[in-house]
Amino acid sequence: MRFKAVFFDRDNTLTYYNPQKLAWRNETVAAWSGKPLDLPYEKMMRLFELAAEGRSPWYRDLEDEREFFRRYYRRLLIGEGVQEDLDARAELLFHELWCNNDRLVYDEVPEVLQYFREKGYRLGVISDTSPSLEYTLQQLGIAKYFTSFTASSLVGAMKPSPVIFNAALQAQGVTAQESLYVDDYKPEADGAREQGFTAFLLDRSGKNREPWTISSLHQMVDFVKCGFVKHVGRYSNEGKGWASNTVKGA
Repeated sequence: MRFKAVFFDRDNTLTYYNPQKLAWRNETVAAWSGKPLDLPYEKMMRLFELAAEGRSPWYRDLEDEREFFRRYYRRLLIGEGVQEDLDARAELLFHELWCNNDRLVYDEVPEVLQYFREKGYRLGVISDTSPSLEYTLQQLGIAKYFTSFTASSLVGAMKPSPVIFNAALQAQGVTAQESLYVDDYKPEADGAREQGFTAFLLDRSGKNREPWTISSLHQMVDFVKCGFVKHVGRYSNEGKGWASNTVKGA
């Protein structure tokens, strides 16, 4: 069997947050509030709920998303005790941090995407994110490789729900058994595998030695070049390629 499609997670798989932007945000808000900015996941999610103002879904299109994040940054400043020039400062944060060089592309991504496209694979992105999914990848110059962009906010379900995976498959006109998937988050990679995808967990640290774990997207290219349909071992991070306990396919 020949695979027909390759699906990628976005954050920490194709892209990563620009550390300079995060540092600027933290330093700027700290200068206004007079205290360090601490933004753990739970606090961030609470700010999202406040910015939603009871709306469900939070945003339906790019304009909804823009207004949402303006409210988000205003709520953030209020929570940090900032009282002066709230609107202007929230607008500055929005302008600098929303789809403005806030993400960068991992070095190997363009080469890997180019390989799969040249070989005739259909490429898609599946991401737990907002309507700006395609827009962010356009800004980074890699949207041209993809023919589907499946965002949880538009589908109404997050990974590893079968709903979002099925929406991505329908967008490309393929089955899970005809598709590869890669994600940096194990529950989501496992969830795709449970749906029938040949799914990889991406751990760029190289510390995870479990089956189906890779440390570079180049190893997905190696996988299809070898012609393996079923992999029951692991990739050798010492450069030896796919382990010998694999089953070759046609």
